[in-house]
Amino acid sequence: MPEFSNTIISLFHAKRAATEQGGLLSGKDPSAFNPSDPIRLWIIQVGIIVSTASLLSLGLRKLRQPKVIAEVIGGIILGPTAFGRIPGFTQHVFPMDSRPYLSLVANIGLCLFLFLVGLEIDGAVIRRNVRLSATVALAGMVLPFGLGVGLAVPIYEHFVDQSIKFTHFMLFTGVAFSITAFPVLCRILTELKLLDTTVGIVVLSAGVGNDIVGWCLLALSVALVNAGSGLTALWILLACVGWTLFLLFPVKVAFRWLARTTGSTESGPTVLFMTVTILVLFGSAFFTDVIGVHAIFGAFVTGIIVPREGGLAIALTEKLEDMVAIIFLPLYFTLSGLSTNLGLLDNGITWGFTIAIMVTAFAGKFGGCTLAARYVAGFSWREAGAIGSLMSCKGLVELIVLNVGLSAGILSQRVFSMFVLEALVLTFMTTPLVTTFYPPHVRKHISATGANFDNVADDEGNKKRISQTDNGDTKRRFTIVLDKIEHLPGAMALAQLIQPSAPVPDLKKKRSSTESQMSSKAGVRQPQLSIEALRLIELSDRTSAVMKSSASEILLHTDPLLAIFKMYGQLNDIPITPSMSIVPYDDLSYSVAEHARNHSSDMIMIPWLPPSKDGSGVIDAPPSANAPATPKLSSNNPFEMLFKSAANGIEKPASAVHSQFVRGVFAQSGMDVALFVDRTDARTGAQTSGRQHVFLPFFGGPDDRLALEFVVQICENPRVTATVLRMMKKDVEVLLSPVRSAHIGDDKRSEIAIEDRNMLTVASATAGLPDTVYGQADTEVRMQSETADNLTWAQYAGPHNDTISIVTSDALSRIEFRELATPVPLRAAIQECSLNLQVEASGRSTRLLIVTGRSRRLAVENHTSELKELMEEYGTVNSDVMKTIGDVATAFVVAGCGAGVVVLQASLG
Repeated sequence: MPEFSNTIISLFHAKRAATEQGGLLSGKDPSAFNPSDPIRLWIIQVGIIVSTASLLSLGLRKLRQPKVIAEVIGGIILGPTAFGRIPGFTQHVFPMDSRPYLSLVANIGLCLFLFLVGLEIDGAVIRRNVRLSATVALAGMVLPFGLGVGLAVPIYEHFVDQSIKFTHFMLFTGVAFSITAFPVLCRILTELKLLDTTVGIVVLSAGVGNDIVGWCLLALSVALVNAGSGLTALWILLACVGWTLFLLFPVKVAFRWLARTTGSTESGPTVLFMTVTILVLFGSAFFTDVIGVHAIFGAFVTGIIVPREGGLAIALTEKLEDMVAIIFLPLYFTLSGLSTNLGLLDNGITWGFTIAIMVTAFAGKFGGCTLAARYVAGFSWREAGAIGSLMSCKGLVELIVLNVGLSAGILSQRVFSMFVLEALVLTFMTTPLVTTFYPPHVRKHISATGANFDNVADDEGNKKRISQTDNGDTKRRFTIVLDKIEHLPGAMALAQLIQPSAPVPDLKKKRSSTESQMSSKAGVRQPQLSIEALRLIELSDRTSAVMKSSASEILLHTDPLLAIFKMYGQLNDIPITPSMSIVPYDDLSYSVAEHARNHSSDMIMIPWLPPSKDGSGVIDAPPSANAPATPKLSSNNPFEMLFKSAANGIEKPASAVHSQFVRGVFAQSGMDVALFVDRTDARTGAQTSGRQHVFLPFFGGPDDRLALEFVVQICENPRVTATVLRMMKKDVEVLLSPVRSAHIGDDKRSEIAIEDRNMLTVASATAGLPDTVYGQADTEVRMQSETADNLTWAQYAGPHNDTISIVTSDALSRIEFRELATPVPLRAAIQECSLNLQVEASGRSTRLLIVTGRSRRLAVENHTSELKELMEEYGTVNSDVMKTIGDVATAFVVAGCGAGVVVLQASLG
């Protein structure tokens, strides 16, 4: 028995003797560094570093500066320059014993980042522009390298330990002066929308060549530093060259075979392909490191050999970039900041050399590239200055070079801080200099092939490409926006709507020879329709987004939205020219307007499909007059569920945010804009014969006049008919027109009359502020607008004269023009649409479309009171929707009329 009890007691003693875990409950500091368990302090460090870099990048983004500046500045703030001066901060948060763990993770991330840099480099860019890029790249390396070597002499004498060989320091200084930050350069080119300009193509090509040569020089520098003798350095260099050739040829072929065998080129990288890629990446980094060259060189070459077919490099980048950008890179560049002590720049001679480094580095890069671009490549001074400014961008690549030199013991802390400050200043200067030298109005855009710089058209040339139409009102050049897959049906509907019909061979009545001559003068021949399909992609902070911008020519042929839309155009004999724009969200509206101006479009067309509701309580017709006067819980309104205001406890969805983009296009475009609100319900949509009937309530004003002209144009197609109802508000009880009354029973007419009388007592409400600001219209301008309304109406609704073409006359024969005076024009128009046209259209298997003017400018009537009453009856919409589509279109949307609503805004010019 004693043996048993002793055993039990010993077990309890053993448990009490277990090592403390250092948790909060044991009273120990959880941030204390423990070499055997460093994860807790590492998490604290990562949280502080990532948060600091992210907060700084928010402010610097407003100045259009790359994120690397925020990461380095964040490291400087956390280092001995700022927070390091707080007693105990560095010892508790960044103790020296914990730096190796941070450094290990940062260097793993650095290898992954250099792999992504290799993925960004496309050799085809250099091959297409080899002459121009080679000239600029060579001049941008030789001159700064020479200046760096010259400045290295006094810096070495004043600041560098004489035990370091001068040749090693000289070589590192020359490389730091001649290097260009290719990844940051790609980001700046994309954000400034220079990738499709001659300047952008040359800089991108020269940056690729500069980057490759720079990394080779860095590998040579490290080899010389690590070698004990010249013969050893030669062997290191030869081994590095041999390994590079081995990767570039047999391994690259094996990669291509593996990608095709596993289906990675068609469907994205498989798990097997990713596994092999990561193994080759770190295997190559290991080999270049053990032979005496830095590990990042092996990772960089591995990125170059990955196949580009099928967007494989972009897909591979998408799988790796977030962790690299969020965790690994901030760690690495914060370590650079922790090693940077600007407090060491504490005397005049140090600051003098620091300024000399900045001036010499900028003068070498800017001067060499600018002169080469001006006198060798033949660019203008503005273009040459922009090329020189872009090539002087240092960014993170020079910081990597400097960190390699610091870890090798070639650079001292003071010299390292001087060069880090130079890299920050030159990177910060890049965007303002480029904007000054190369503003948008002087940019030259490349041709479709991308390499032929003789085929260049500037903005003035684009403006001369005026479309030839049969009269001043007909529009033949359109820009249709494609941004989401769910908007594709709306884009197809727009394309079909504007498609003109083929010339009719036989007319119903013969014309005399005189009439035929007059018709030919009036323009019987229809100009060809031209559609620019603009694919919009939002540019995010991800590297893959920048790669997509660089590979936009390839994406033009592989993008699924463009492919489907182009096939639709081919099947329907509609000429469609695809184009792509990858810009930040804030520039989406401007990009659409600029593209339309550059291509001389007559009208911008935007499809918009609001999110569908749930299946509860869909109302297909107006309620009875005997129904209770309480707001409906739901309606046939596609906006209602996801466009409710925040007051109802529901946040605005992405589609409400998308309305901001639509209003931005309305505000910034200098031509007519059409917004197509697709209301087709897949659950109730019937099979139609392809015929369409258009209903236009004409109130007056520039937008309604444009809508009337648009209806006349689309009725040139014999499969399109229209009803145009001129609405006139009268403060008297007026029933509907006789034509309308013939289709309505006596009970319904009395019901409408009661509703019309009730609407006279509705109080007015304050309208929301419009998003597009117009000039204050005086009495003279309004009278001119009313006169234009009458003339436009008389031109189409009145007797036709001989100046109208055959095509227009044929179109007018398919349009019914009527006038209606009523005190409640919106309700009358909705009832005309709902009780007459919508029923007839469904009976004839015809698609009913509503066309309205946006009427945000020179509106004839104020519909605020009546619209408020309608929304109380049918359901409400968010104010963003009302601002986007206008009051008249909002009334039709909430009432659930038609399969779609086309909202037009006339050009502001």
